Amino acid sequence: MRVITPRRLHLGLIDPSGTLGRRFGSMGVALEGGYELHVTTGDSLKIRAQGEDYETIKRTVERMNGTFETGVGYSIEVVRSVPRHVGLGSTTQLSLAVASAVAKLNNLEVSTERLAEVLGRGRNGGAGIYTFIYGGFVLDGGSGRGIPPLIFREDFPEGWAFLLVTPETKPGLDEEEERLIMEEMEGRVDVAREVSHRVLLGLLPALKERDIRGFGEHLSVIQRLVGKHFEAYQGGEFREDVKVVLEFLRTNTYGCGQSSWGPTVYGLIQGSEYPRLRTEIGDYLKEHGVRAGVELGLPRNSGAEVISENTFLERLIGEVMR
Repeated sequence: MRVITPRRLHLGLIDPSGTLGRRFGSMGVALEGGYELHVTTGDSLKIRAQGEDYETIKRTVERMNGTFETGVGYSIEVVRSVPRHVGLGSTTQLSLAVASAVAKLNNLEVSTERLAEVLGRGRNGGAGIYTFIYGGFVLDGGSGRGIPPLIFREDFPEGWAFLLVTPETKPGLDEEEERLIMEEMEGRVDVAREVSHRVLLGLLPALKERDIRGFGEHLSVIQRLVGKHFEAYQGGEFREDVKVVLEFLRTNTYGCGQSSWGPTVYGLIQGSEYPRLRTEIGDYLKEHGVRAGVELGLPRNSGAEVISENTFLERLIGEVMR
């Protein structure tokens, strides 16, 4: 069994205050280049993975067994991984990938939303869950009594892409650090209202009309507004150690922001602009003494794939022949 997932780019939260009875409400875009796993049944649990990926896989198998009695006899290999704690949704994508494979190997008919609930995902937003399921741009309706409901999903326009920059600095918050902050923070109602206005009458119409300039302008404003919810926890609207990179993105892309707790930051671009921008930002980073990974973030308009081994081999042979 092969599982191929997206990565998740986080575009912001709407309302951490929960004044209307629901908290957060998250937006995200699925990107290519997520996890690839090889999962088979076995006599015992054998995991080939590094660092936190190992622990996440082990915990996921145990939770699946505890809820659905699916056993622990699996061989799980991480063929391609996503860096942890850089803002690309690694934990949710890996957890759901393992759970989906275990469910399929056991002919278990259960929704991905139910798997997410069992795994404790989606407490602070459903963007990771819905990019896993559907790909594209997603917006959820905030946390109430369970998994946040999906209220909007749209293919990301062909030709649009992201310039992704991940500075070599301290990682983003881990789940325990995030949990403590989310439990105590109240958010700002005035900010939530302005973000909601921008999303409903700015960002979403621009996406529907394939207006990259309008989408980018609203995205940049929304990112700065969302940062006001978290400035007490990260030293400003954005992390201090990514601001110099954001200055480049602000003047050279259609819109920019910080994904989740960072350190990954992004700029909205036309994919064809990447070669030029890759050279320009390389020179800029060198000039400012910033070491960072730079890559093209290609949107993915389909969700994760859970593929039987024979189907995977047939597809691979077909791609080679083409």
